[in-house]
Amino acid sequence: MKIHPPLYYRDYLQLPKILNAQVPESAKYGNEVHDETLFIIVHQTYELWFKQILHELDSIRQLMAGDFVPSTDLYVIQARLERVTTIQQVLIDQIQVMETMTTLDFMEFRDYLVPASGFQSVQFRLVEALLGIKPEHRMEIERQFINSRLKPEDREMLEAAENKVSIFELIETWLARIPFSVFKGYDFWGEYSLAVHKMLDQDYQIILNNPSLGESLREIELKNLETTRETFATLLDADKFAEQRVQGSVRLSQKAMLSAVFIFLYRDYPALQMPFKILSSLVEIDEKFTTWRFRHALMVHRILGTKIGTGGSSGHQYLRTTTERNRVFIDLFNLATFLIPKSIAPRLPEFVKNQLDIVYDAFQS
Repeated sequence: MKIHPPLYYRDYLQLPKILNAQVPESAKYGNEVHDETLFIIVHQTYELWFKQILHELDSIRQLMAGDFVPSTDLYVIQARLERVTTIQQVLIDQIQVMETMTTLDFMEFRDYLVPASGFQSVQFRLVEALLGIKPEHRMEIERQFINSRLKPEDREMLEAAENKVSIFELIETWLARIPFSVFKGYDFWGEYSLAVHKMLDQDYQIILNNPSLGESLREIELKNLETTRETFATLLDADKFAEQRVQGSVRLSQKAMLSAVFIFLYRDYPALQMPFKILSSLVEIDEKFTTWRFRHALMVHRILGTKIGTGGSSGHQYLRTTTERNRVFIDLFNLATFLIPKSIAPRLPEFVKNQLDIVYDAFQS
């Protein structure tokens, strides 16, 4: 074993570099503003956490990049996704610290920051790209801001990241490879379709015979039911589904979507529990970044009102727009549309259940 010299806490963490990295811009003009240090530390902390998120997500991308993902790697992937969601909660909670700074506090040093902006956080853009946001998914004004506000070397770094395979694409490919929704000798999707028709026919009778509904409300409910019926039909029709992808209504392939529906329907089986947790964690990542963006937009509105941001954007209005638009795994949110009650879900034959099950306990016949 190699003997190394004693390590000192401060040196290991390079604390002199970190603790001397807060240089208020206002101090350069002879009037250091107290709250600017808080502003700097909060944003530096965000960047450190973004670095860790990138570290976790990039390792997940490497694990999923092959033609086969061993089942033993699924636990590692899930654990790292869960770490990301835990970090995201810290990002959300940090907004409360920032909100201890009032509008007047911020205005004391705001003008010194122009045109610097959180919009120029390359690491956050890299996180988005790694998850699966491509240039075509962004608003035109957002693309313009990226092209005009980032330094050339940062823009090149982001473009390189956007050209790499994303976690969304890897998840899609992985789901499409999963064989659990297609079985030789058993037409699962035929049985599923029958169960859906049964469920919707029951809903039709409930609406038709509900005495509390007036004719206008009954007509609205029946139209909504017909829309639901068409949505289910689209899931199972390859041509209709392909048309939805072309229109941008869905990003996942039909094979991937069907596998995801099956995983969610039969998540109790051991073989599907880890895939279910992974998909659920991806939903949570999307949800928490959406929450973070929204909380950030509210904070900006609270501190800036309707003023433009330091980077030249329309402030909180721009942030609120990107909150809903920049979601990667919205298809996984929409899976709930295609889930049906366990009581009417197709009962899997024994040979299928045996593929999905694991026997832990010894038993006697």
